[in-house]
Amino acid sequence: MRIAVGSDDVYHVSRVVVSYLRSKGHVVEELGALRSGKLEPWPDAAVEIARRVAERSADFGVVICYTGTGVSIAANKVKGIRAALCFDAETARGARRWNDANVLALSARLTSEEIAKEILDAFLSVKSPDESELDNIRKVDRLDELKL
Repeated sequence: MRIAVGSDDVYHVSRVVVSYLRSKGHVVEELGALRSGKLEPWPDAAVEIARRVAERSADFGVVICYTGTGVSIAANKVKGIRAALCFDAETARGARRWNDANVLALSARLTSEEIAKEILDAFLSVKSPDESELDNIRKVDRLDELKL
């Protein structure tokens, strides 16, 4: 899979995510601070990754900031993106299965190396959403068209 990974700073967990995904055979594009090597605004880093996913130049995205909240919010502003902030494997698996999440948001502060690997494995293990949730997923997709 092609996975875009980025963060607003070069966190230890960001490097772990990139290394782990590559060890699993994925093609990883490093963006944000991972590419520049310097602090980047978290909205810019998140939107850069989200656009790669929305444009289909990446199959999935992983966005990371100190709490994970900011990058999750910013990524979700991009049409077609369903970013999920996950702190454990079951939440990540559910985000893919029931919400068809295509961007994973992580907290650099709270995510250890081992938990990051478990979350990535769970997120990427789900190949397609649960059929019983497709109507709900389409309802969320239609929200992209609303002008509130």
